[in-house]
Amino acid sequence: MRKMVNKDQVAGVAKQVKGSVKEAAGKATGNRQTQAEGTADKIAGKVQKAYGDVKEKGKKAL
Repeated sequence: MRKMVNKDQVAGVAKQVKGSVKEAAGKATGNRQTQAEGTADKIAGKVQKAYGDVKEKGKKAL
């Protein structure tokens, strides 16, 4: 059985990856603003993916 994936799930994971890279770059360079932006992107990505997960579960319930 193939698991369905929606655009919010994909975009959320992409934001998490982007945030991780940005956060690591901020840590490596000592740039706290970049690090904080990366952390914020990761959190936003987790929220968006969770929203996508809920949407997908709702579709399956119908």
